[in-house]
Amino acid sequence: MTYRKDQDAIARLTPEQYRVTQENGTERPGSGEYLDNKEPGIYVDIVSGEPLFASSDKYESGCGWPSFTKPIVTDHINELRDTTHGMIRTEVRSSHGDSHLGHVFPDGPAETGGLRYCINSASLRFIPRDEMEAEGYGDYLDQVEDIR
Repeated sequence: MTYRKDQDAIARLTPEQYRVTQENGTERPGSGEYLDNKEPGIYVDIVSGEPLFASSDKYESGCGWPSFTKPIVTDHINELRDTTHGMIRTEVRSSHGDSHLGHVFPDGPAETGGLRYCINSASLRFIPRDEMEAEGYGDYLDQVEDIR
């Protein structure tokens, strides 16, 4: 598959999705669609479709946003220094779509590398495990738990 910043996909974004992905916004804590999602599958960039995170790497961090221990493909994530709001953080953006996703922090579970990718639901599209093959993401099935 080819992943790119797709103007048609941008035109279909809700105002909240646009604000988050294109204007570096942050959704309110506890308000994201995928915060409590426990279904097996993958999360892709809502703009480019590039695979970002697997449900098997999602965990409850208590921060108010979906949290992941690592990306599916590290090359699909750009990490940038962010000094906005009087803080020094590491912003996470999709490589091909250049969507603002959220931030990564060094306070994740030590047993899985110690990282917490704190990601806005508004920047993601969830693809259930049973639909991954049909949507062209079959290569990533081995990274998603099979609960059947």
